[in-house]
Amino acid sequence: MKSYQKLTSPQPAACPVEEEGAAPVPAGRGKLAPCWVGSGLLVAAVLLSTITVWVLWQVSGGWLGPTPPPKCLLVPESHRFDCYPERQVVVTQELCESRGCCFIQRPPLAEGKRGVPWCFYPPDFPSYTLESLNQTALGMVGLLVRREKTYYPRDIEMLRLDVEFETDTRLHIKITDAANPRYEVPLDVPRVTKRAENPIYSLNFSWDPFGVLLQRKETGTVLLNTTVAPLIFADQFLQISTSLPSRFLYGLGEHRGSLLHSLDWNTLTLWARDVSPTESLNLYGAHPFYLLMEEGGDAHGVFLLNSNAMEVALQPAPGLTWRTIGGVLDFYIFLGPDPNMVIQQYQQVIGFPAMPPLWALGFHLCRWGYGSSNETWQTVRAMRNYQIPQDAQWNDIDYMDGYRDFTFDSQKFASLPSLVEDLHKHGQHYVMILDPGISSTNPRGSYWPFDEGLKRGLFLNTTQGQPLIGQVWPGSTAFADFSNPDTHQWWLENLQHFHAHVPFDGLWIDMNEPSNFMDGSKDGCPPGELDSPPYTPAVLGDSLSSKTVCASAKQKASVHYNLHNLYGLMEAKATASALIQIRGKRPFVISRSTFPSQGRYSGHWLGDNRSQWKDMYYSIPGLLSFSLFGIPLVGADICGFSGSTSEELCTRWMQLGAFYPFARNHNTQNEKAQDPTVFSPAARTAMKDVLMTRYSLLPFLYTLFHHAHLQGDTVARPLFFEFPRDMATLGLDRQFLWGRSLLVTPVLEPGVDSVIGYVPQGIWYDFYQGYSVNSSGEMLKMSAPLEHLNLHVREGSILPTQKPGTTSEVTRQNPLRLIVALSSSATAWGDLFWDDGESLDTFERGSYSYLVFNVTQNVFTSTVLHASTEATKVTTGTLSIFGVQKPPSKVLLNGQEKPFSYLDNQVLTVSDLGISLNQGFSLQWL
Repeated sequence: MKSYQKLTSPQPAACPVEEEGAAPVPAGRGKLAPCWVGSGLLVAAVLLSTITVWVLWQVSGGWLGPTPPPKCLLVPESHRFDCYPERQVVVTQELCESRGCCFIQRPPLAEGKRGVPWCFYPPDFPSYTLESLNQTALGMVGLLVRREKTYYPRDIEMLRLDVEFETDTRLHIKITDAANPRYEVPLDVPRVTKRAENPIYSLNFSWDPFGVLLQRKETGTVLLNTTVAPLIFADQFLQISTSLPSRFLYGLGEHRGSLLHSLDWNTLTLWARDVSPTESLNLYGAHPFYLLMEEGGDAHGVFLLNSNAMEVALQPAPGLTWRTIGGVLDFYIFLGPDPNMVIQQYQQVIGFPAMPPLWALGFHLCRWGYGSSNETWQTVRAMRNYQIPQDAQWNDIDYMDGYRDFTFDSQKFASLPSLVEDLHKHGQHYVMILDPGISSTNPRGSYWPFDEGLKRGLFLNTTQGQPLIGQVWPGSTAFADFSNPDTHQWWLENLQHFHAHVPFDGLWIDMNEPSNFMDGSKDGCPPGELDSPPYTPAVLGDSLSSKTVCASAKQKASVHYNLHNLYGLMEAKATASALIQIRGKRPFVISRSTFPSQGRYSGHWLGDNRSQWKDMYYSIPGLLSFSLFGIPLVGADICGFSGSTSEELCTRWMQLGAFYPFARNHNTQNEKAQDPTVFSPAARTAMKDVLMTRYSLLPFLYTLFHHAHLQGDTVARPLFFEFPRDMATLGLDRQFLWGRSLLVTPVLEPGVDSVIGYVPQGIWYDFYQGYSVNSSGEMLKMSAPLEHLNLHVREGSILPTQKPGTTSEVTRQNPLRLIVALSSSATAWGDLFWDDGESLDTFERGSYSYLVFNVTQNVFTSTVLHASTEATKVTTGTLSIFGVQKPPSKVLLNGQEKPFSYLDNQVLTVSDLGISLNQGFSLQWL
């Protein structure tokens, strides 16, 4: 077994010698030690472990097959890191041992289940050695050398290690080929010029075998320990493993499942794929980032900046293995220490999300299969007739002529321009779908998008240099190459041409994994190691080209093998840019495929879900995961896309969906309509009421998006973000918060009139009536008749709300109502961001108002910290204060007595304030 050598460094602060009394650092390969261990202790530990494991195996009935070598018995089952992860191979002892690994056969599990690997790394498997380590201005640079080849072709024998102590809470570790350049993700990341002075982490290395050991200084918690398995860095197989300090791990999208990942031999694949959301499959986007909650409530995050096909294997040690088939190992580690700060620090690297226009936060309605613009228009009129709020009407691909981009059906959708004009007259907006597959079969000269794209060379090409032709909705298609800046100009020109006829307001970019109805292309894919790599991660279809284009396809920036997971991001960037140039206002883009940094350009919907109760539940972990990924504008198709909904399901889903940050009801063709107007009066009223509640909360929601844009706060937020030391919150994903203040507890099952939800410790107030619940941190049964969604306001909060209207434009002209939820010490705080709702860069240009609300000692104060003319157009009308213990004798507004009401549920209300939003004021109750 390799020994661990003490690191000597010219600057011990960077790689400190263990301090007396410091917490021990668990080392790898199944042992416990700091960066190094003494040989005598090691021998004793090996002997003791061998005897223990032997006894355990005898008690458990032994293993299947011959007796394994003693070194293999040393490794506990939960710490066995897979040496033969190939899915399509039945691993035999001969295959395993040909790789130099341990083989212990276990009874097979049910089909499709992964368990303890039969083939795993022994403690002495060859890895890299850290040959040198030198200080730099920002950190360190080192040389890693491998002297024994591994079992994948084109091992890279010398690697360069770059370490940058970027901030006190951010560490950057990059491992790449020391001699030759490799593909790296073309993502703009911050470049630091100064080394962190007081990092809250300490970094150690094991020299032989090489390993990274990262600790949190304050607690001694080991966050990373990569000595647990060998580092492998071949041309098309890169693998690094680490122990984890707990089992509470989140992120690693896009997948369908619970918010908290199972570490029970669970492999998550990251390769963008068009498939209806299904458990255990790789879905539309790729997000190689995880958040982990440590014992005691601290949190950290890890981001691997790599866009190649990848899988992340989780195991109960607890441990994690990154496997990717290209690029470099480029890690950012974020130290928090609380989960909100981790997500902020992650977005400091990938970029903060764009500020959406206010109308984007209204209610959106869509379906595939309206069949005509007149039928679409009928739905809009019906919504208006029932005075149900709606900000945007959408169309799916049936508006197009032959499913071709930048066209509309001149027969069935002849009145589309008039419909859009009517929407605009009513303060509403129009959004249409676009796909990246461009029809390639039209007679030359009849379809400008293809002709011009071909002329300019803007499509993905085959290895032979010809446009790669696949098949999507219009039939044979070429695929726009958004890695080429010239494509962005062509995309803009196409959109300008179409906007001149149909002045759309936002764009829905679909099928951008990219999706292909055939595997690869009409000619298949050529032989070679891009389309058939030495190792293929566990992707749906077992091939990189399954229902997408060939990995060997040529793009301007690189080969598709490297760029596939970036396709949606690059299209979103081009689309947002085009919208800004066309409309001169904030862009609204919703994309199916996503990658880190995409929040800067688009939101996301969770794809083609089904009208089932479980799909409604899964939408909550879905939207919370995208909050972690820096894409706060997210939601699922309300009432479900495919299949037929029921009135009860759709009512409950409209209640939940009213609290998606992005709220859209969408339906497939050939199913009955599911917009609110088609249901019974009782269901329709329940849907209208909850949308009115959403619209009343638009000032609060808009302010949350401002904080997301400014500093990376989450909008929809898991409960554990606000209560990280409450272990009961770590697995909760049937409820969520808006910001820190509003708790949403939806009904997620049929046939019930109550719901059980967790109420964290403290005072919570019913949003509608203001009565209080004083919780010790417990599960509570709440009444939930079909017309009711449970909402609770957290003590110490002040929510800016507004009298709701049927559009965001009408709502924003109405008086504000400020809801104050007093804490047990009778204090509260809140804020409001206000601008014109659509202009570009209002905060950056100073064209906004920002107010802070505060309560202390029975005095409410509104302070205007920044003012703009927009704030003169709206007034504060009502102040509702929850939790006023005693009836006041009088209320003073700016020193003048004011009428008030006080109810038995301890709610004080002062109405008819009539104060302009750009004027500060104080209100006192005595």
